[in-house]
Amino acid sequence: MKLTNCKLSKKVQLKLLEFFVLEVTARAAADLLEIHPNSAALFYTKIRKIISYYLEQETLEILDGEIELDESYFGGTRKGKRGRGAADHWHSYNALDVAGFCHYRINHSNQFANGHNHINGIENF
Repeated sequence: MKLTNCKLSKKVQLKLLEFFVLEVTARAAADLLEIHPNSAALFYTKIRKIISYYLEQETLEILDGEIELDESYFGGTRKGKRGRGAADHWHSYNALDVAGFCHYRINHSNQFANGHNHINGIENF
């Protein structure tokens, strides 16, 4: 996959790519390059799609078979029981079953991965 149908000059494309890498917003990059903000935003979107495409290809080569994903949570404390000890399950997991993924839920208070390999090292990262 590569960048297609871009009417911006190569010089402007390279500067936009440089701004993208430096995490400059599309609007600020457009102001600096004196182009329309929608053009910069569209270019940034195309870059993100290209990155996503190549990451997906790389992931398909690396990951195969069953994988385990755990949710992460960030932030301060809230009232009520939340996180690992909470009684309610993560509702967005229900959409995975519909989307064609095979999703198994593990209640860690009752069982722990049923003898399958379970690595918590990434959680410590």
